[in-house]
Amino acid sequence: MTDRPLPSPGAFRADLSPAGRGDVGLLPSLARIPPLAPGLRVGLYGGSFNPAHEAHRAASLLALKRLRLDRVWWLVTPGNPLKDNRALPPLDARLAQARAVADHPALVPTGLEAGLGTRFSFDTVAALVRRFPGVRFVWLMGADNLAAFHRWQHWREIAALVPIAIIDRPGCTFPAMASPAAQALARWRVPESEAAALPLLRPPAWVFLHGLKSPLSSTQLRAQG
Repeated sequence: MTDRPLPSPGAFRADLSPAGRGDVGLLPSLARIPPLAPGLRVGLYGGSFNPAHEAHRAASLLALKRLRLDRVWWLVTPGNPLKDNRALPPLDARLAQARAVADHPALVPTGLEAGLGTRFSFDTVAALVRRFPGVRFVWLMGADNLAAFHRWQHWREIAALVPIAIIDRPGCTFPAMASPAAQALARWRVPESEAAALPLLRPPAWVFLHGLKSPLSSTQLRAQG
């Protein structure tokens, strides 16, 4: 992580319309975009976080160090459009649990998607890039998500908007690298030794980060509970 100080809350002013909030009853402070300033390197790590766990934290800290990020935002989604959300706990409960797990000043769980009224990752990324062009956003995701990335809505457009860092997971390396998305984006892959430069690169650009050993997943934890 760099030595840049935390920006003041007024460094950027988020334009969140109450009509756009997708989670009825969510406190406005939970849906607000965290403080930003031009030049900051911010990782965007999306998911249901049901529940957040130590592997989320370990992956975030790995990305923070290897990409020299200033912050990693955990984008706790109101509801994953690719999953059955009927049993999904309320957003405020998942945010509270995520904050307890994150326990680090540079890891910032946020419900900003509820404030923006977005459900698909492309819409969230596009809104942030449009509103804060001076911020160096990087999309973070596990290798298991790369294996299915080609099924996401507008996945090619996401790759064209922001650099992407893929964080390896045990047992996911080969399926991820053989996936349609990995093959389609192969010529824009950055060597892992140059990962620190990724936030500064013009997209499309992506890197595959090794080093995370935890096999934990939210699905496994829910099954154990």
